[in-house]
Amino acid sequence: MQPSALTAKERSTVLELLNSDEYAELAPAQIWARELDARRYHCSVSTMYRILREQGQSGERHRQATHLGQTVPELVATGLSQVFTWDITKAAGPAKGIWYHAYVIIDIFSRYIVGHTVERADSAVRAEELIRETITRNGILPRTVAPR
Repeated sequence: MQPSALTAKERSTVLELLNSDEYAELAPAQIWARELDARRYHCSVSTMYRILREQGQSGERHRQATHLGQTVPELVATGLSQVFTWDITKAAGPAKGIWYHAYVIIDIFSRYIVGHTVERADSAVRAEELIRETITRNGILPRTVAPR
């Protein structure tokens, strides 16, 4: 054993310091510098890294956000005209550079196209009008109208 090596108690004290709330997210070099600024010297930076490595803590020091797995929203319909979904698709026109926008509204229960139109330009106003027209034509207000 090296005469300058830390004792087990000193190593334990350094590990507690490295894992303290104040320093838990900092790299050992940052902790070492802050401790020196406060006129406290515990050991070298490399010894701090060695202590962490021996404890299996040599990876990322910052707390990483843990996100719960997000479930993809699922549209469910048990009958006709309960849930409509809609989409807009660009379709090539008769000449290069000419595009049309095909709007489609589908009843997800029957997969029946309940509304559609083809327009020269993409327009939120026109999409809203088509949804209103489709609801009026069917005479039933769906529970949900969701974009695809």
